[in-house]
Amino acid sequence: MDLATLIGLIGALAIIGASILLGTGAQVFFNVPSMLIVFGGSLFVVLAKFNIGQFIGAIKVAGRAFRFKLPDTEASINELVELATIARKSGLLALEEKEISSPFLASGIQLLIDGHPQETVKAILEKERVLTMERNRWGAKIFSALGDVGPAMGMIGTLIGLVQMLSNMEDPKSIGPAMAVALLTTLYGAMLATMVCLPIADKLALRMTEEARMQSLWIDAILAIQEGTNPRVIEQLLSSYLPADKRGKTGDEAKEG
Repeated sequence: MDLATLIGLIGALAIIGASILLGTGAQVFFNVPSMLIVFGGSLFVVLAKFNIGQFIGAIKVAGRAFRFKLPDTEASINELVELATIARKSGLLALEEKEISSPFLASGIQLLIDGHPQETVKAILEKERVLTMERNRWGAKIFSALGDVGPAMGMIGTLIGLVQMLSNMEDPKSIGPAMAVALLTTLYGAMLATMVCLPIADKLALRMTEEARMQSLWIDAILAIQEGTNPRVIEQLLSSYLPADKRGKTGDEAKEG
């Protein structure tokens, strides 16, 4: 579970909720027409921008903003150096008995075991990396679109409420509900965009970058293992993926282990 996403969203909602409860109460801020305009309208407008498959896929991908964990980079490098050592000493077939931590890495190692040429291995893995990035990118785009459309639908709801209010000025009882629609739709639109959709879009974009970076590391290692590169050279190659202050520690940790 990504605590940053969870704490951020819950914390923002809690602060808004507390400010409402400490004021006039929650009932004033509950308006069904406003919700329909903002939440329902935003979903349908964004659906019009994309196809149904992309829209449903984005909902599935959204879970990655809350529950997604890549292997630790240092631990992954240690694992790859170990795999390179086994392959260099006993051959690629010896890797078949080794348990692999990541499905992407496992599929790449299986390609080596099956004896595919390096061009094929690289093409397959790069294609998988690009498709994974595309899935994450479309998810981020759709939530970013929701973040753009939400405030706009809130403004539309505000205009509807103002029109209703101005057209019934002679009836004092209608002014209050019309003003509620006018103001609450703007509030709902701002909350939908700022507190939910845009943070999820940004987190999905971050996930895309992190996963693409890790897959790039795995591809470099797999191709180096296939070439029979010395494990020490592979370790130095992969250490470039680490922050500067952590480079050089990977091998020492592996020795201590």
